[in-house]
Amino acid sequence: MSANSVNRRRILSLWLPRLPIDRIKRKLAQDIASQAETREVDEPPASEVSTSAGLSPPLRGRVGERGSHEHRPSGSPLSLALPRKGGGNPSADASLTNAMSNDLPSVVVAKDHNAILLHAVDEAAMRAGLSIGLPLANARAICPELTVYDADPAADLKMLNDIADWCDRFTPLVALDPPYGLFLDITGCAHLFGGERALLQIVTHALSRRGFAVSAAIAGTSIAARTLTRHISGKIVASGEEAQAVGPLPVSALGADPAVTTGLRRAGLKTIGDVAARAPHEISARFGSAFTTLLGHALGQGDAPISPRKPLPDYIVEKRFPEPVATDTVIALTLSSLADMLVAAMDKQGKGARQLEASFFRTDGKVAAIMVETGRPVTRPEMIDRLFRERLDALSDPLDPGFGFDLIRLAAGRTEIVVQQQRDLDATVHDNDEISALIDRIAARIGGKRVVVHLPLESHIPERAALALPAQHHLAAASAAAWPERVAGEPPLRPLRLFERPEPIKVPFASVPDGPPHQFTWRRALHAVVRVEGPERIAMEWWKQDGAALTRDYFRVEDAEGQRFWIFRDGLYESELRDEEGRPVPANWYVHGLFA
Repeated sequence: MSANSVNRRRILSLWLPRLPIDRIKRKLAQDIASQAETREVDEPPASEVSTSAGLSPPLRGRVGERGSHEHRPSGSPLSLALPRKGGGNPSADASLTNAMSNDLPSVVVAKDHNAILLHAVDEAAMRAGLSIGLPLANARAICPELTVYDADPAADLKMLNDIADWCDRFTPLVALDPPYGLFLDITGCAHLFGGERALLQIVTHALSRRGFAVSAAIAGTSIAARTLTRHISGKIVASGEEAQAVGPLPVSALGADPAVTTGLRRAGLKTIGDVAARAPHEISARFGSAFTTLLGHALGQGDAPISPRKPLPDYIVEKRFPEPVATDTVIALTLSSLADMLVAAMDKQGKGARQLEASFFRTDGKVAAIMVETGRPVTRPEMIDRLFRERLDALSDPLDPGFGFDLIRLAAGRTEIVVQQQRDLDATVHDNDEISALIDRIAARIGGKRVVVHLPLESHIPERAALALPAQHHLAAASAAAWPERVAGEPPLRPLRLFERPEPIKVPFASVPDGPPHQFTWRRALHAVVRVEGPERIAMEWWKQDGAALTRDYFRVEDAEGQRFWIFRDGLYESELRDEEGRPVPANWYVHGLFA
């Protein structure tokens, strides 16, 4: 089916307010489960039990004492309870279990202007009276029994991206709403999951089962949906009714600058409806046009476009399984059937795929994606199937199905119109097709950037006279490229093998300052020169240099063993090679290539 369907816009907003602490608790739970599985196989002594992934058990003590959070690895917990009577720390397993307990408050802290503030709090901490932005010292005074973790914004962002990958199963248009939110453009696809209400419940229940606190709402604009998630979870607003839905909410739900929110409250405007009742020019004169635009979007008066993490594919086909599949045979058959469906959809519009991506959605939320590119538009299912087989066989880390895949998707990220050519009588067309297919298979196995063609450039500099480009995208240009022709009966002017970087050689002396050497040492081997051709003087491109590049004199030389080298002297004697006092200095010599 084509991904470019036009429907009335609907946005699902997700907000995970406790993502940092939920991520850490989820990791601790996985560590406990992993240790339990290991202990079932081989029970180690209690003294040898340690946590995995660098997560140390909670340390007992006060901030500033030995082992405080300033010296802990990121994500390691610190319990701020008073030392137990009799001294000593609990075991690692007991500490991790206590950290996972819902009865013990847990918080994530971050340093802000030399102050340690609460960055995220769990439900137990909220019941104890703790809130985000509270200083850690105050939190410890309110709740002595506290487990503290260091903030890790990079890990939080990675977790948010992982959740976004999982959300791709519902819509290809998923955008980040930092720091802990997501936008899903579900326009035209909610009916595939039983309607908007059913889709919202599927998403929220799945995230809740994985240990995340989540709030969700659906509206006609992204700002209205995001505003609702901050105070009302599970709300679905019909298009055109955003103003009535967000009117009773406090102005802080808009997510505007704190100074603007404070100013509105001081002016007696406590709800969004109060602000909307005032004339727009009054709000703009006091709080700026940016806030007025934000308010209009929340009220459903226009909307800013979201920025999806991935570009929208031209065509998408997928297959969902009532029971997860994990065998290679079923996966291969599924890809083949999806390739048939994709080609049939593209063929109706006379298009072929240039970029293909297969996505495998595991039941535990992990997503694996494999991408292949082609040099020419692909219009045959068997070619798509063969490219993915090559790619799967070449993976250094084999595709791990885990407990199985419940969704496999095949998307054509880039397509082109197929130009019909006479293929029965023109042998050149057949040859080009075979070469292009061969390049595609090799690129699928070792990577497209490793299969290159060379195109000539207008430059006298040897290392710049050719440009290496991916063969899949420049095969036609390489076939039509015009290279300098060799003069009949004359030796080649350029070597067959040109080094990427010239290699230095030692030249004891030359016949004259501008002449060739009598012998040179390269790679610790001495070569006696018996024949010389040259010099060929090449001046550097002054319009691309800073004046430091020197003129080169190239020589084609042959040693006593019959080997032929392309060497050059870097710089002209006396005119370019002088020391700080103006005295001539010897030139440096290099070998740049080898003749056949």
